Amino acid sequence: MVAALTALGLVLSACAVPDFTPRNDALSIPRDSATGIPLPAGARVEKAGTRQGTEVEEYALRGSLKPDGRTAAERIPSIVERGYLIVGIQQSQNLLSFRDATTGQLSGFEVDLAHEIAEDIFGDRNAVDFRFVESQHRVHTLSTGKVDFLLSTLTITPERQQEVEFSTPYLSTNTRLLVNRNSEVNRLEDLASRTVCVTDNSTGINLARLHSPKADILKAVTWADCLYAMQHNQADAILVDDVILSGLEIQDPYTEIVGPAVDSDIYGVGMPKPARSAHADEIAEAEGLVRQVNSTLERIRTDGTWWELFRHWFAGRLPTAGPPPLHYRPEDGE
Repeated sequence: MVAALTALGLVLSACAVPDFTPRNDALSIPRDSATGIPLPAGARVEKAGTRQGTEVEEYALRGSLKPDGRTAAERIPSIVERGYLIVGIQQSQNLLSFRDATTGQLSGFEVDLAHEIAEDIFGDRNAVDFRFVESQHRVHTLSTGKVDFLLSTLTITPERQQEVEFSTPYLSTNTRLLVNRNSEVNRLEDLASRTVCVTDNSTGINLARLHSPKADILKAVTWADCLYAMQHNQADAILVDDVILSGLEIQDPYTEIVGPAVDSDIYGVGMPKPARSAHADEIAEAEGLVRQVNSTLERIRTDGTWWELFRHWFAGRLPTAGPPPLHYRPEDGE
């Protein structure tokens, strides 16, 4: 009897012992070693010197397709039949594409551009279904056919032109730094032994590697994540185009844009390239969409709409020489 009770006690005591084995999922959350605060979701750090930047050579971008004399119904019949556009934008890009806290409506320079394109196609500027697309997934989203086109600060580069059909440029930008006021950082060279934040797969990653080889690079999912990281002392600066920085600066009055421009870029509307196996009518409609978008971009240049939009969103924050020059490629018969 005693032996049985003793055995039972051993079993119960064994069952009562708590399991203090650490949870692997908790340990996997990236944390900033200095602050102990978890990094923004999906963010990761590239330590200084891990990869070298490459010199960016002067390159000639391929021009877009010039508008023709056809109607929207002739250029893009399936979209016209559907009755609305499906446009990929970024969710919280202040001044460019964001939800206005007062009205609850999507607003911004790029949102307004989408409305202008819809107006020219349907006669209804609200015939747009906006889809949120993360920065690092923009090009992939085009290939899936989930959106008709992207209006998401997509820089035109030779590499992207291999996968994306671009419109003529609609906005010129300069790449600079956003820092906390009274920071000792005034240019990229000041970031040695510090951390600069960029979004993953952005053109800023190479610039950071090239001009700040002794800086750690925090790769975040969104620019809002970069601002969060800087506010929590996980980054010393944010490197990106000034139109994006101006939106971040408004959100935090203790920040400022500093330094000379380290690069200049142009944004274009990104549209899918037809698959190699595409039928002739699919190829024709893909080309027709490019021409349709470009017809709107030409129209807003000539009727003053482009200037109205720029002044509304960026007046007093950014200088501009106006819309970038039209850029079309030669076609047969020209």
